[in-house]
Amino acid sequence: MGYRRLFIMRKDLHMSAGKLAAQVGHCAEAYWTKLIRDNLVQNDAIYSSTITIPKDMCEQYLLGAFVKTVCEARNKNHLLKARAKAEELGLVEGKDFGLIFDNCLTELTPEEPDGTTLTGIWFRPLDDETAYEISKKYHLYV
Repeated sequence: MGYRRLFIMRKDLHMSAGKLAAQVGHCAEAYWTKLIRDNLVQNDAIYSSTITIPKDMCEQYLLGAFVKTVCEARNKNHLLKARAKAEELGLVEGKDFGLIFDNCLTELTPEEPDGTTLTGIWFRPLDDETAYEISKKYHLYV
């Protein structure tokens, strides 16, 4: 069994290749930057952060292959079903997974009251079995 990052992105938004790449990039950075920010300490002119990573995740993801799977959700409701499945499996939003919203400064039209649009969901490195349980009702993004 290995570990992988799972990202599920909305297909109905018809994002350009560049926009999709940027949104997946936001997903990829969200987990690690949250870990770093949550433990950030300022010492004079530098910042430092110490994070703790489970041994199996470190060995099978960070020190292994950075396996990533990008799946497509038909629409916002379909995407939010991945969130519900993650919660059903005991994953915690903001820790194990999170939603990515675009600020709609370029090609997307705001859908949310705050002027953003939900584009995708990220997951921390998950064991393959858990990643499959969440993604089995989604196709690979094409």
